[in-house]
Amino acid sequence: MDASQNATGGSGGNGVLVPQANDTTGATMVDDPKQNLNEVINSIQKTLGLIHQLYLTVSSFNDASQLPLLQRLNALVIELDNMAKLSEKCNIQVPMEVFNLIDDGKNPDEFTRDVINSCIAKNQITKGKTDTFKSLRKHLLEELEQTFPDEVESYREIRAASAAETKRLAQAQSILQNGDVKVKPEP
Repeated sequence: MDASQNATGGSGGNGVLVPQANDTTGATMVDDPKQNLNEVINSIQKTLGLIHQLYLTVSSFNDASQLPLLQRLNALVIELDNMAKLSEKCNIQVPMEVFNLIDDGKNPDEFTRDVINSCIAKNQITKGKTDTFKSLRKHLLEELEQTFPDEVESYREIRAASAAETKRLAQAQSILQNGDVKVKPEP
């Protein structure tokens, strides 16, 4: 294989395709974050494959493997440049704790597990507080009903009317109970 084949996208030794600088990604700007992330992930996978090929070439290096070594180094540089360009389109923030875990040789999934466990614990605390307030409200209404039955009945009527009005407004605005807005499909 000669250097001109490499410049036109030929294969680098061992029948492996040498990646080219991807000029088409600049021409077709994609604003979809998932697509941008997938492109970065694909570039990372290509880079890992190139590093593996480079490792194989270096581990069995001899004079005849100098050209494939240079071609793989060039391909790695091109792919790293491509990865840097693709990553500029992604807006992903990684917490420093994840990098610290990686530096310590630990699995970053531990961070995710700890965050989820923390959220579950906080959710349980909040649920306990909510249940306590509901119980307090119920107890207060029972006590008030014994002392002021007419006023509690008026309160319940006002509250029912208010809830019905809120529900009617929510349905009129196509708002879901969790606050999200329904998107009606276009005909």
